[in-house]
Amino acid sequence: MAKDVNLTRQLKHYFGFDNFKGDQEAIIQNLMSGHDTFVLMPTGGGKSLCYQLPSLLMEGTAIVISPLIALMKNQVDVINGLSEETGVAHYLNSSLNKAAVQQVMDDIRSGRTKLLYVAPESLNKEESIDFLKSVKISFYAIDEAHCISEWGHDFRPEYRNIRPTINKIGDAPVIALTATATDKVRSDIKKSLAIIDAKEFKSSFNRPNLYYEVRQKSDEVDKQIIKFIRQHEGKSGIIYCLSRKKVEELSEVLKANEIKAAPYHAGLDSATRSQTQDDFLMERIDVIVATIAFGMGIDKPDVRFVIHYDIPKSLEGYYQETGRAGRDGGEGLCIAFYAQKDLKKLEKFMEGKPVAEQDIGRQLLQETAAYATSSVCRRKMLLHYFGEEYTQDNCHNCDNCLHPKEKIEAGKALLIVLKSVLAVKENFRQEYVIDFIKGRGTDDILSHKHDQLEDFGSGEDEDPKLWNPVVRQALIAGYLKKDVENYGLLKVTAAGKRFIKHPTAFMIVRDNEFKDDEDEVVNEAVGTVLDPELFAMLKRLRKDMAEKLHVPGYVIFQDPSLEQMATMYPVTTEELQQIQGVGAGKAKRYGKEFLELIKRHCKDNDIERPEELRVRTVAKKSIIKVKIIQSIDRQLALDDIAESLGLSFDELLDEVEAIVYSGTKLNINYFIEDVMDDDHVDDIYDYFRESETDSLNAAIKELGNDYSDEEIRLVRIKFLSEMAN
Repeated sequence: MAKDVNLTRQLKHYFGFDNFKGDQEAIIQNLMSGHDTFVLMPTGGGKSLCYQLPSLLMEGTAIVISPLIALMKNQVDVINGLSEETGVAHYLNSSLNKAAVQQVMDDIRSGRTKLLYVAPESLNKEESIDFLKSVKISFYAIDEAHCISEWGHDFRPEYRNIRPTINKIGDAPVIALTATATDKVRSDIKKSLAIIDAKEFKSSFNRPNLYYEVRQKSDEVDKQIIKFIRQHEGKSGIIYCLSRKKVEELSEVLKANEIKAAPYHAGLDSATRSQTQDDFLMERIDVIVATIAFGMGIDKPDVRFVIHYDIPKSLEGYYQETGRAGRDGGEGLCIAFYAQKDLKKLEKFMEGKPVAEQDIGRQLLQETAAYATSSVCRRKMLLHYFGEEYTQDNCHNCDNCLHPKEKIEAGKALLIVLKSVLAVKENFRQEYVIDFIKGRGTDDILSHKHDQLEDFGSGEDEDPKLWNPVVRQALIAGYLKKDVENYGLLKVTAAGKRFIKHPTAFMIVRDNEFKDDEDEVVNEAVGTVLDPELFAMLKRLRKDMAEKLHVPGYVIFQDPSLEQMATMYPVTTEELQQIQGVGAGKAKRYGKEFLELIKRHCKDNDIERPEELRVRTVAKKSIIKVKIIQSIDRQLALDDIAESLGLSFDELLDEVEAIVYSGTKLNINYFIEDVMDDDHVDDIYDYFRESETDSLNAAIKELGNDYSDEEIRLVRIKFLSEMAN
């Protein structure tokens, strides 16, 4: 049938394109000729078209199995938008009610529907199987086929049932499509779907326009990201974080720094997620901060940067996420932050999972760590991971190639590695082989009696940090390979055996040194470069203002706030509100003179304000603090609030004081009026008005035994809230 159809004409008719991209036409011809097809095509390569166009041309309905409900809806809308009739494309998933399901079935029966998107869970239901048995199926398309494999970055057990379900419904050609798959994953997909003989179409994974960089992650990471975004103002970008909590926190920090950002994760309701996607596509926001839930099927061609706040769990995931940058062939900057503690955290997450799953997870993490720490061309490493050779020595578009390390001769070390792999019968992974080379008598090595072999400890005199880069770079050079079926077992290739017989030079680069997190110097951004002259001037201004307003100095601004002002030089009300202990009320009430003084001081002394330091932070209000504020706004009794939160009354007052001292105004008059005598309130209030200090001990000492500690604390909260905020 494929031979009779002018595919280019049909492409123009339905999609408006003049030409196919890459292997698209050959893939479609293969499928329409009734053959099983395997497509490995990187993100943005045009995978969807490979099953959309043939579905419109072939008899019957094509079944597209996809894991993503949002993506289904998006693609169904696209196909129906291309067609003159309604109902050409439908989706079947858990979001549909009975009437909607019935409509889908009616359209399929009538022959109107050419394309049915279905979630694997819905496909496996008995009622779906019974219905689909009764209609003509043109072919089965399995999108995101890597979900079949435990070695894929998004394993879904229900994908394992696809083949048995296809067998029940009825045979038809199968096309499996994925954007990321190693040799191991590819092998798993073909076995699981029973398409061992499928014709493979593999596009290059090289994206020459993408720049790859890995940075040391430190306490300054937020600041670095803000600085980076400001340097690329107005450009679209995605920041990936591993946890929902971090997504929320970081998006708040970005917004506080006037960056148009929004969070995106599976914990948000679908309407919010959908709105955020639309805002991003329509450029109402510039930056999405997301978990991996974002990006699947999002076709925004001009994403200019992708930042990984946390190192990803696998290189497949990393490749797919970075692949969302620069789809239009323009600039695409991919920055990942790496810290060893993040790696340890991810390993910890795996505890409690089945042993096999933990093992796979750890090996995938090791691949990611190898990528992060290696000084080899990032492009070369990525492509090698996906089974593609990159022959150039320098890609000129990654941090390692732009700042190359000096190469060292490691021919002797390579020889030791190759002989050691053969000595342990090519049955072990990299870590084991390196322990063997170093002469480490681990329990594992002793149980295999490998400590008795001649080559045991043959590299113990060398630098222990040499072995990982030698093994990794030997893999890239083709002297070693990893076994596909028993993933990770090192095997010596024919080239490796030739090297043993006739050793030559082997130049390598040492790994990048990433500091252990314990060794990191914590750079306190605040308080490091205090301007003593300005600090003295601010204290004088505070004293003069306090005398004029008849309030103690601490009511206006406390010393830590003045210290920060003398470090950060705020000159606007917005900047002043980013100073510790300065809320909106305080900034408005007292800020004007202080800002004028700082401006004048900067001008008179030609002070260049530290732009990069002025990153606004967002107070991380704990859930408890938020609940307290909400409860006080509802005028609930403080003792009831304490009880409901499982706090003692003293502990509650600690929390309330912390809220007030951070600059938030709280009105607790309703409670004070209920529990205290008016005269007592006035006496304590007057004391704080006249006092030079807000110290509780000084107040207790001065006021004597007529007033309880709780009463003094309650009135102090009232006083600070009214006078200082």
